Amino acid sequence: MSHSLVTMSYIVATILFILSLSGLSNQETARKGNYYGMLGMAIAIVATAFSATVSSYVILIIALLIGGFIGTKAALKVEMTQMPELVAIMHSLVGMAAVLVGYANFLDDSASLNGVEKTIHEVEIYIGILIGAVTFAGSVIAFGKLSERISGKPLLLPNRHFLNLGLLISAILLGNWFLNSAEMGGGTIPLLLMTIVALAFGVHMVMAIGGADMPVVVSMLNSYSGWAAAATGFMLSNDLLIVTGALVGSSGAILSYIMCRAMNRHFLSVIAGGFGTASGGEAAEIVGDVQPIGAEETAQLLLAAKSIMIIPGYGMAVAQAQHTVYEMTKLLRGKGKKVGFGIHPVAGRMPGHMNVLLAEAKVPYDIVYEMDEINEDWGNVDVSIVIGANDIVNPSALTDPNSPIAGMPVLECWKSETTIVMKRSMASGYAGVGNPLFVQENTRMLFGDANAMLQAVLKALNA
Repeated sequence: MSHSLVTMSYIVATILFILSLSGLSNQETARKGNYYGMLGMAIAIVATAFSATVSSYVILIIALLIGGFIGTKAALKVEMTQMPELVAIMHSLVGMAAVLVGYANFLDDSASLNGVEKTIHEVEIYIGILIGAVTFAGSVIAFGKLSERISGKPLLLPNRHFLNLGLLISAILLGNWFLNSAEMGGGTIPLLLMTIVALAFGVHMVMAIGGADMPVVVSMLNSYSGWAAAATGFMLSNDLLIVTGALVGSSGAILSYIMCRAMNRHFLSVIAGGFGTASGGEAAEIVGDVQPIGAEETAQLLLAAKSIMIIPGYGMAVAQAQHTVYEMTKLLRGKGKKVGFGIHPVAGRMPGHMNVLLAEAKVPYDIVYEMDEINEDWGNVDVSIVIGANDIVNPSALTDPNSPIAGMPVLECWKSETTIVMKRSMASGYAGVGNPLFVQENTRMLFGDANAMLQAVLKALNA
């Protein structure tokens, strides 16, 4: 394939990627956006495979088969509840690729560059490995936290901000050493030391972040992976990789910023690794008795209500209860009830987790509301149903300055006439914080598997 044809294919793929991002910004066009992205990626792979830069088709075919097999198996095996950790581990692969490509470029003696061009190439290598190592280490830790192999509680080392500052200064000094050594044909030692520093920063950054804030961390790591891909594109002189990486990096950063504003957090604290860990005192103890409720009583409350708001959480995803929720919603709307869904920006384990589940169950888009759209209207809600959510409906975020989630806006469902909370047990949420909502006078606890209990409620409603 000629160079001009490859360039034209890359331009078409870039346009499709932009259309994909545009489509994904709206629920009704998200499916079309996915198709645009898939087509763009297919064109990019074919154009690259037939370009003059490929020296061995045997290696390329083997790599495509291995990657295709792993991707297909993951897509078929991984459930919706495991999507957040899958996304995190995929980000780590992008970071690892940037590191490996960086070292391969550093060890490649075939490039005959001199003067400013050589220095620029060395800077590209250094930055690519730096971003890639941070992304890799941070994503691995995020995967561990999301899959609950690592505790969701933040690990706060003494003087952690000074530690982060020291790591940053070390990376800058090592960069200067690397550039000076590379001019004389060396640079291996400072490059290895910088890689260790970057890995340490990636681990420390995510370990210091609480579980309730992990969706924003996933979004930020997505941004890092994009910049790592862009850095790889500069090293390989691949225009499409540069553009694609910049699109992913910038969109991930914008999403993280939007989520931080929605959660009343500081955007820079994400990068600093102190996100969601501002409180320094002891969280208030939850005192009071819970009031349990059964499926039939729940059905009676729903039949007597005029306005019902459902708040889905990670527990709904675990129980795969979204389809039962839709059946119940359809039945209640058929009886003239006003039913809506309240979505918190960080509900679930990654951005848009609940939206995807509800879309999968074919819940109408026009009854799904963001937190800002409904938080002023809870006084007009007769019954609110919390399905497997905890931290996003925790009043202590607003009332307890010592809480790890202090200052985070939450869905104020306790202002409705009656709140029904569906949980397996009284265990705390992902952030490890007790919830005073469970012991409030107008709260009823419906214990058990969410799908099983909703099936029982649906049966009672039909009866």
